[in-house]
Amino acid sequence: MPDAAPAAPRPQAALPARGTLLGFDFGLARVGVATGELETGQANALVTLHDESNDARFKAIARLIAEWRPVALVVGIPTHLDGSEHELTTRCRRFANQLHGRFELPVFAADERLSSVAAESELSTASLKGWRERKAVLDAAAAQIILQTFLDARRHEST
Repeated sequence: MPDAAPAAPRPQAALPARGTLLGFDFGLARVGVATGELETGQANALVTLHDESNDARFKAIARLIAEWRPVALVVGIPTHLDGSEHELTTRCRRFANQLHGRFELPVFAADERLSSVAAESELSTASLKGWRERKAVLDAAAAQIILQTFLDARRHEST
């Protein structure tokens, strides 16, 4: 029997020239959130959600969406350095699908390889020397790196 053709990727929604994005670094224990602006191409760490239940997480995300009114969402998708799937890859894709289904906003996937490592490195060289201090903001900083990488790639594609 011949191999089935791979499913065509679903088309991505076009982004407007202006508007706010929310970026997410999904984790089983915490979700980092960042905000970014399409016009300026700059991302900033926003908050780390420590809610354990899905209901509490999505209520917190709903409050952020109501406050920031993003035009789209960006979710970091982890893979190994060689591009193969990570143990959290499927969970992150599911989270992205849930965001799209619940909030009816376009959701973009972004490569998040080494984002947490980069965030940890940046925070350890900053004024946050203690692990407890860094841990409280690490996931939001990783979300910022994910979103900034997405914005930079978008800017690079348009030039």
